[in-house]
Amino acid sequence: MDLFAATRVFVQVVDSGSFARAATALDVSNAVVTRQVAALERHLGARLLNRTTRRMSLTDSGEEFYGRSRSILEQLAEAEAVASQGTRSPVGLLRISAPLSYGISHLAPVLARFRQLHPQLRLDVDLNDRLVDLANEGIDVALRIASRLDPGIVSRRIARLDAVVCASPDYLRKRGTPGKPAELAGHDTLGFSYLWAGDEWPFTAPDGRREHIRVHPDVHSSNGELLRELAIAGGGIILQPRFIVEQALQQGALVPILESYRTLDLNLHAVYLSHRFLPSKVRVFIDFLVDALGTREPA
Repeated sequence: MDLFAATRVFVQVVDSGSFARAATALDVSNAVVTRQVAALERHLGARLLNRTTRRMSLTDSGEEFYGRSRSILEQLAEAEAVASQGTRSPVGLLRISAPLSYGISHLAPVLARFRQLHPQLRLDVDLNDRLVDLANEGIDVALRIASRLDPGIVSRRIARLDAVVCASPDYLRKRGTPGKPAELAGHDTLGFSYLWAGDEWPFTAPDGRREHIRVHPDVHSSNGELLRELAIAGGGIILQPRFIVEQALQQGALVPILESYRTLDLNLHAVYLSHRFLPSKVRVFIDFLVDALGTREPA
């Protein structure tokens, strides 16, 4: 068995999502693809894929092998390009995932400059607010906004982001302005579906005392911009990153409340599969983001 060829076929199967599409991409028969993957599994002594007539998924071993193998294949392709073209600039396709609102407001304006610096890189940018599975979805680097990440996630902090509790002037005139976090329990609130704290909003008082206030949102949404517009229309109080509500605050459409309390300590993180097998295209992109959007820190 040619280990390199079989690994390349396996990675293509995962990237394509099926044996048939992989066969088409590689210009071989379905039988060849099936034999190569089966031979690779025998060689490794481990099942890499769970296969039924309806779907295909990676096993735990398959996910680990795929992530490392894909990185190695990409680095090999990059090395070949460098040798043949006499350039040290990264090449190929960089797959990026980023939160929708942040991607539009902050990432989009700097991507043109990144492309100017690295014209041989092609970008595939997926904007959504869910937590993507990097290995299974073929993502090279994902931007995540969170107070904390789960243990074991490989990441680099890009920037600190502020969060704001706010509401429309009309809502506050009708319902009153909360003077302390506990008073939120008697107000209409609008909740972000992916908030790590759920419906328990965290607050730190000026004296350092911490508390979590359970709110009962009338509306939950996975999109902060929708919640912002509902708040502007008088729908209730929101807790959102400042970049989502900054313009509304400047225009007076929203008013910050509980300003003496610190709430979510948010950070923008770049998440990737491995420190050890980090393609240069991922490294240069993360370094660029630190320069463009945040403060440089050790990798």
